[in-house]
Amino acid sequence: MSPAFGKQLPDNPPGAEDAMQSRKSWTAEPRREARRTWASPGHVKHLRKPQRDQGFTLLQEPDAMPVCSDGEEEDPVVRGAPSRVSFRINVASSLLEAQMEGHPGWLLVCHEHWSLSLGTLLCRQLGYLRMTHQKGVNLTDVKVNNTQEFVQVRPHQEGSLEDMWQVRSSCESGRIAALKCSECGLRRGAARVVGGADVPPGRWPWQVSVYHGSQHHCGGSVLAHEWIVTAAHCVHSYRRLQASAWLVFAGVITHGSIKQEAGVSVKKIIYHPLYNDNSLDYDIALLKLQVPLNFSDAVRAVCLPPAQQDLFQGTRCWVSGWGYTRPDQAQVTETLKEALVPLIGTKRCNSSCMYAGELTARMLCAGYLHGKIDACQGDSGGPLVCQDEAAWRLVGIVSWGQGCAEPNHPGVYTNVAQLLPWIHHVTEVSSASKGVSPATRRTDESQH
Repeated sequence: MSPAFGKQLPDNPPGAEDAMQSRKSWTAEPRREARRTWASPGHVKHLRKPQRDQGFTLLQEPDAMPVCSDGEEEDPVVRGAPSRVSFRINVASSLLEAQMEGHPGWLLVCHEHWSLSLGTLLCRQLGYLRMTHQKGVNLTDVKVNNTQEFVQVRPHQEGSLEDMWQVRSSCESGRIAALKCSECGLRRGAARVVGGADVPPGRWPWQVSVYHGSQHHCGGSVLAHEWIVTAAHCVHSYRRLQASAWLVFAGVITHGSIKQEAGVSVKKIIYHPLYNDNSLDYDIALLKLQVPLNFSDAVRAVCLPPAQQDLFQGTRCWVSGWGYTRPDQAQVTETLKEALVPLIGTKRCNSSCMYAGELTARMLCAGYLHGKIDACQGDSGGPLVCQDEAAWRLVGIVSWGQGCAEPNHPGVYTNVAQLLPWIHHVTEVSSASKGVSPATRRTDESQH
């Protein structure tokens, strides 16, 4: 990461800019002349998009570049799906609760007409990869007031998720639904270091280092015991290699402590079928591991964005990685770094002052218009996470940019919320079957 990535910051520092004095950008190989990607050293110069027929162009002196205006933008950077019904799981009781238009408060969900597939769908709506447990709880075992209302699944489950519910004054079965989803987005035992230089163990337990040979190549994030998500541009250029040539190291803070035998081999690499190597649209890939990871305080999964959540310009999120701390330094950092960056409105980021329309709906921007704090080579594929009241969410994947920490050229990230259906499809199909799904392009041990 660029200069600001050098300092360990508290969870909610009063001023991101002051706290991270100089951090640049990180990637694994893509942003082009006006774009860079952030992969490991030896593969790319100055984070730029992968346009193999273009040479490297010297960066303009920051002082000579005008800074774009920092006005307000009302449109959300990450737009959730509109809905008349929303859900949550009570942390203490695991009871499923629903909120519907025209009905104040949270309603309990009757167990009538419940199904396993519905439980899985609801977990995904809430940003979890899987459902782990579900059951019907007797109403006699729960404290319920006389005014409590309920919702029940309609007998014929047709149409969208929001159309299959009806409000009831009671549950005929006398039971309500309890639901547990795969745990994610929590940082148990993570020490808080104020004023320190590096990231402590357990602070970003979903961060992984993706190795090619004996070198760090890209970052990635743990989605489940056997699933890692990274940027497609990190691995696409090496698609003729066997998937097992890649190693994933989880729970790592310093590269000096890495032992090769501790790495987990990749079994299969799955690119988004619409990935474009030039524009970096759909810049996402899933790595299925040969052996599932053992979760601990240092190794955990990150949550995905909930389906209905809007995130607006100015939302403060964290990016982490081992990328360059200076754009002219062809070497990844020894220790994991972090930076606090605000989301930037897509209209502004796509303006002529910044990226002039290069962003697609599968991309988002985060960073500072004055530069100085950004991701850089070696950071590509790593996480951009934002925290809500429930958990840490993987909002973006480090993808590309122009230079490192240049004014008016903030980091560009894969917009994970736009790709949730593909993520769920791939992880579901691969977990249920060892066969190859025709709907996805994937590589295995013999073909990358």
